[in-house]
Amino acid sequence: MTPTISATLATAAWRKSSHSGDEGACVELAAVPDVVAVRDSKDPAGPVLLFPPAAWAAFAAAPPRR
Repeated sequence: MTPTISATLATAAWRKSSHSGDEGACVELAAVPDVVAVRDSKDPAGPVLLFPPAAWAAFAAAPPRR
């Protein structure tokens, strides 16, 4: 991760996914320039996944798998 992305993520406005349950299995998202960042809410200092906006939109639009 570049220093610029790291600094941007440190000040990003993270929000919890509306699909997160009450059992503590939560995902947080942040829209930062040119990417969508995803992290585990229980480990905010842990790893972050970065997705191009089009890839995230395709993932979010996909029907749930059961």
